[in-house]
Amino acid sequence: MNQTATSATSSWIDHGAMPTMDVIPRYHASLRPGAIAVTFEGRETDWQTLDKHARQVANALIAAGCKPGDRIAAACKNSDSLFELMFGAAKAGVVLAPIVWRLAVPEIAQVVQDCEAALLFLGDEQIERAADLQAALPNTRLITLEAAAPGLTRFSEWRDAASDAEPGVSITPDDVVIQLYTSGTTGKPKGVMLNHRNLLEGRRAAMDTPMAWNEWQEGDVNLVALPNGHIGGIGWALVGFYNGATTIVQREFIPADVLAAVEHHRVTKLFAVPTALQMLLMQPRVREIDYSRLRNILYGAAPIALDLLRECTEVFGCGFCQQYGMTETTGTIVYLPPEDHDAAGNPRMRAAGLPMPGVEIRIVDDKGAVLPAGETGEIETRSIANMVGYWRQPDATAATVSAEGWLRTGDAGYLDADGYLYIQDRIKDMICSGAENIYPAEVESAIYGHPAIQEIAVVGVPDDKWGEAVKAIIVLKPGASASAEDIISFARTRIAGFKVPKSVDFIEALPRNATGKILRRALREPYWAGRDRQVN
Repeated sequence: MNQTATSATSSWIDHGAMPTMDVIPRYHASLRPGAIAVTFEGRETDWQTLDKHARQVANALIAAGCKPGDRIAAACKNSDSLFELMFGAAKAGVVLAPIVWRLAVPEIAQVVQDCEAALLFLGDEQIERAADLQAALPNTRLITLEAAAPGLTRFSEWRDAASDAEPGVSITPDDVVIQLYTSGTTGKPKGVMLNHRNLLEGRRAAMDTPMAWNEWQEGDVNLVALPNGHIGGIGWALVGFYNGATTIVQREFIPADVLAAVEHHRVTKLFAVPTALQMLLMQPRVREIDYSRLRNILYGAAPIALDLLRECTEVFGCGFCQQYGMTETTGTIVYLPPEDHDAAGNPRMRAAGLPMPGVEIRIVDDKGAVLPAGETGEIETRSIANMVGYWRQPDATAATVSAEGWLRTGDAGYLDADGYLYIQDRIKDMICSGAENIYPAEVESAIYGHPAIQEIAVVGVPDDKWGEAVKAIIVLKPGASASAEDIISFARTRIAGFKVPKSVDFIEALPRNATGKILRRALREPYWAGRDRQVN
């Protein structure tokens, strides 16, 4: 393996000097002003310039009337401008709400309206929808991050018109700085509020604990290719910035481009999902590239198949570390270290892993009683990384986080005698497809308007490529007719493509319990028959 053991974690960095995100670019600019902080499609930005641009963004936000605690939103693929916006918002005390770029116009508008964002920054892929977005958001100013669009200001012009003086806003670790949206079980998205302490203090604790896979060295190069609307995208980018790495930003995950970046920039760390690793292995040049600088690949959203791990180990020759977490826990709370990844197979390969430093994990039954090792129940967690709460949804927050600080994950699992966590099922109905979280109620709500549908239930079914695929199970109105193609085409006009059902089944009636609740487990079971757990 390309594992270079070191005796100490990132000792060249004083993490204590960065208690809040706004300080990160300034701190590294003071250490190495000319070192490259971020590279995007041939454009390199050093730390000194990144800090300057962040100050300009902060002052531009203040000039636009944004006050500490106000929200702004961005619907875009990854870019260096997005991260300038992130740090600039942090300096102004403004909260950035990154939106998954693949969402449909009504879905983007719903998030912007929910967080009351006065500004919406658009990526190139949104330009052709700018008019529709402006019509849906008449009180929101649209700014393009890169490309020009009629009637809209470009980010660089907006930024450069502002002063590069320190904005002078007082920032504390308890201030909310990022608001990520997750689909709600009721179909309404929930804004997960994360403060500086959530995002940085747990990372700092982890750096103080010797874990070779988690160590960062001077000269490290971090690859960011996952979407910024997810904690696995923006959170992973922040980890690299925090540790002074050069961040290689990929607009999106395109396997050939990722391999080219690994080769050209000599990447040392990256975060991916197992499906993405599988796509990399399918590239014609994958075995021709020099991976000698690549120390670790971190992966999440799903366990890794043993055959896939064997091939990855053979090709990439680095350490692999599984990550388990969720948006509400600011990402990783459990890890399976490289030493537990055995290409020959071992029982721990099925585990999610061990709690991160400072993270507590327990298993409870449906009455809240703590269960002993080996017994399956709901996974609960407590740590400094637990979210501040859901934006303006106190009831949902109280239902998720107890007064004692225990957060209900909605996942079912058990702990073994050595403290390793094993995930068995999801208590909630969420579908995880290709690392995207999809809630059935959201899809059902979008499709229910089809004139032929009387009842609908959406479940996740096994999919060899994406882990799970969305399936719609439909009861038609008496005398009505519709094909699977009709339903899928209708869905595409109302929700993002990744939420659209991949298949449709028609049945006479949905199974329900005595209170009328749909029995989703009964609907799922035939598709998962013969598998040892109900997640893929």
